[in-house]
Amino acid sequence: MLERIPTKFSYSQAVVAGDYIFLGLHRGFGETFTEQIHSTFSGLKETLQKCDVSLERVVKVHVYLKNIKDLPEMERVFSDYFATDSFPARMTTTTEFFDSDCLMMIDGVAYTGV
Repeated sequence: MLERIPTKFSYSQAVVAGDYIFLGLHRGFGETFTEQIHSTFSGLKETLQKCDVSLERVVKVHVYLKNIKDLPEMERVFSDYFATDSFPARMTTTTEFFDSDCLMMIDGVAYTGV
């Protein structure tokens, strides 16, 4: 089974393929990094709800930061969404974004199986 949650852009919010959900880029909005990362997690949770899965089922994420100085805050905020012994595997990198107001993005994979 293959199911896509489309966007108005040239990518899907998510693609469900068997027991996995491949999450396309999610970005948040707000003036500060903290506002944007919380907004991003809200978007991730909404996308996962469309797939009848909770955030706890996320097994891998890739976080893209505009500024490496935001890494400590990112680490702190992850603890707001995941239990200490239940963090997803993660890669974090820095990059420039097309949208100048964008400070971070996340993509990842969730597992729906048992």
